[in-house]
Amino acid sequence: QVQLVESGGGLVQAGGSLRLSCLGSGRFLGMYHTGWFRQAPVKEREFVAAIDWSGGSTYYADSVKGRFTISRDNNKNTLYLQMDSLKPEDTAVYYCAAKTGPFTIAAMTERGQYNYWGQGTQVTVSS
Repeated sequence: QVQLVESGGGLVQAGGSLRLSCLGSGRFLGMYHTGWFRQAPVKEREFVAAIDWSGGSTYYADSVKGRFTISRDNNKNTLYLQMDSLKPEDTAVYYCAAKTGPFTIAAMTERGQYNYWGQGTQVTVSS
């Protein structure tokens, strides 16, 4: 199995940027499709973005499309989420996740489809 550890969260003003990283260990992260989810207080965990094992295909939630960019470097066993033009409503704990199986919108946007999760990193955007 693969272990995932997120980093890069913090406090930023609205309009600012952050880059989250997710380091995999235990197994080669390139064996998995991966995604980012987020969970704000008293809300359910929601899909943010996903990328296939090769980095060639991506999906984004409508709320982040055009502002966030998901990428990966399999040589470094690392997944990234570049977040630009941040808004207060982006405030949440951000989780990276990995899965086997198909890379489809249905499979990648449903949190129950993922096999492995990180512990999360807090992102706070002030207005």
